[in-house]
Amino acid sequence: MAHAPQIRVPATYMRGGTSKGVFFKLADLPEAARSPGPARDALLLRVIGSPDPYGKQIDGMGGATSSTSKTVILDKSSRPGHDVDYLFGQVSIDQPFIDWSGNCGNLSAAVGPYAIRNGLVEAARVPADGIAVVRIWQANIGKTIVAHVPMRGGQVQETGDFELDGVTFPAAEVVLEFMNPAEEGEGGSMFPTGNVVDELQVPGVGSFQATFINSGIPTIFLQARALGYTGTELQDDINGDAQALARFETLRAHGALRMGLIRTLEEAATRQHTPKIAFVAPPSDYTASSGKRIAAQDVDVLVRALSMGKLHHAMMGTASVAIATAASVPGTLVNLAAGGGARESVRFGHPSGTLRVGAVARQVDGEWTVTKAIMSRSARILMDGWVHVPQA
Repeated sequence: MAHAPQIRVPATYMRGGTSKGVFFKLADLPEAARSPGPARDALLLRVIGSPDPYGKQIDGMGGATSSTSKTVILDKSSRPGHDVDYLFGQVSIDQPFIDWSGNCGNLSAAVGPYAIRNGLVEAARVPADGIAVVRIWQANIGKTIVAHVPMRGGQVQETGDFELDGVTFPAAEVVLEFMNPAEEGEGGSMFPTGNVVDELQVPGVGSFQATFINSGIPTIFLQARALGYTGTELQDDINGDAQALARFETLRAHGALRMGLIRTLEEAATRQHTPKIAFVAPPSDYTASSGKRIAAQDVDVLVRALSMGKLHHAMMGTASVAIATAASVPGTLVNLAAGGGARESVRFGHPSGTLRVGAVARQVDGEWTVTKAIMSRSARILMDGWVHVPQA
């Protein structure tokens, strides 16, 4: 039989926040993969090592978790007021599909550094020392992200003393501004039902108070106590319980339907990346996955979120935007768990530690909106070169 050779594609393996992904320049992709469609998806699935019935992605670049099964395509932007176009693909581990329905907030931190290093930002806009402001068009959701990237001696500064819970080593801080992050879902508004709290009724499961929000990424917030949890759970407490995971997926599917993101419950199976589902609780002492002790007074609220069907080891960046936004709106479940009242920032506890995020929400003609959400992440190149893929 004939044996097709492998092709090689220029690529960079990067950490952004608490995620890792394979980054490509659009022009470096094989011609058939430069446009959306089956050829692009097939290439990226093979790069990551999916679908893998073993769930390990041994024959690819993926790390067998939702945080490490990611791809990014970047191109110089022709959109006024923007430097780079950023497209994110969340690759399923065991199924042959890529979810293009949302953004990755963590990998957003790596977009600016990559764009500068690869000539996608005009040289005149990049200082030799100081902060480079990179204007990113997030193509999945049609939103602007502004990255503040530290520069040193004409190069992106990657090392530093900024510590991020969920990342072992310190690095340089990258500040991200998510501009007008609300109303990015098909629901058409920040609160797609028009309410800050709704009743989510799920046949065979129960009835739960829920906050549905479109900000950063469509997210369903539930109360930990209503689910039988404390909000201090770590990954093994949830991910080792198949019945619990199935219940969360059922709740997520019904929530997606309520938010107008899908038309039938069956569609949720092919839309794993969005919406996210999370549960919240008032502050409490707990021990993070690293062994670090988190005291109740260290946080305003506890949040645990699931991504691609599993409890996340820390917190998704886009979900952090949703948390910040919901915390700033009086009466949401996140706001109430944080003590209620008006606020412009919140420090939440997650399985790996804590994170502070900010958002300013206001009502305009009776509708809630948020102008921007701000958070800090870090990013670093892990490997640069070519990824090799068997030719189809």
